[in-house]
Amino acid sequence: MGEQNLSMERASLLADVAEMYYLEDKDQAEIARKIGVTRSMISRMLKEAREKGIVEIRVQRSVRTEYDLENTLINQFHLQGAMVISLPRVSAQQSLEHLGSAGALALKRHLKAGTTLGISWGTSVSAVVDSLQVEGALPIKIVQLVGALGARNTEYDGHALVARLAEKLNGEAHYLNAPFLCPNSKTASILVKTKGIKETIDLGRRADVALLGIGSINPKFSSYYLAGYVPLAELKNLSQEGAVGDVCGLHFDINGKYICSTFCKRLVTINKDDMVSIPLRIGVAGGGGKVGSILGALRGGYINYLVTDSDTAKAVLDQAIKN
Repeated sequence: MGEQNLSMERASLLADVAEMYYLEDKDQAEIARKIGVTRSMISRMLKEAREKGIVEIRVQRSVRTEYDLENTLINQFHLQGAMVISLPRVSAQQSLEHLGSAGALALKRHLKAGTTLGISWGTSVSAVVDSLQVEGALPIKIVQLVGALGARNTEYDGHALVARLAEKLNGEAHYLNAPFLCPNSKTASILVKTKGIKETIDLGRRADVALLGIGSINPKFSSYYLAGYVPLAELKNLSQEGAVGDVCGLHFDINGKYICSTFCKRLVTINKDDMVSIPLRIGVAGGGGKVGSILGALRGGYINYLVTDSDTAKAVLDQAIKN
């Protein structure tokens, strides 16, 4: 039962109690005396306020980074920066949340009033958006770099991420109102020349910073496939052409070479030359299934700032020696 099912009077009382406890630092006995109830009732009211969503508690974990691994990545791949975090033994979802916290910290360092931020989509980008916290409004432009997926899970679709981030920062949202993958190249070519879509793409290529996920071609880890947007046959074709991963739908092989098949001609997304011209390109990815994808993205210059975990970073460096 949510806050909408409470009477306005009850919701207001719970909010008053929560403000006194969490913001004014009053203890429960003091609050009880003030409103004329028992201390145990205050305890129950605070619990009810949390359950009904009147109070939201966010735990900000400190980020432990691996300085030597960061420097090795920066030097080997000529990066502008890297953030490599130590992960405790936690679930996959908790690992994603830790990675999101690190990505948010990296991104926040490079945002200021007047910045134009381009974003892709995916679970890692969504985790960064969830974790990002700023004090007050931050007047920036937030631009969708990749067409809408129209996928089963809209939480990490491009439109939704731009909207959430714009609301959180009080920024200016710019949407790419087109599908990510078109039925054929002719449709894609027409769409990218359409006034509203062209204006968003033009703004995206002038971005100061890009927040990017790194996709895998492996069906077990491909967000495109798992979201129900790209069929297995498409992934198999890309794999046969040598693709190991993508950034903004732009696929590449293990050496970072851009693979533009019939698939890429059907996309509505920023093109490769424009994307690599964005001054700061923060890629956020982790896990064993992303090692080859990250290596290809680094070698191809799709990203120049990597946020990942220490196990993934070591595996990327090991694979770079072997491949």
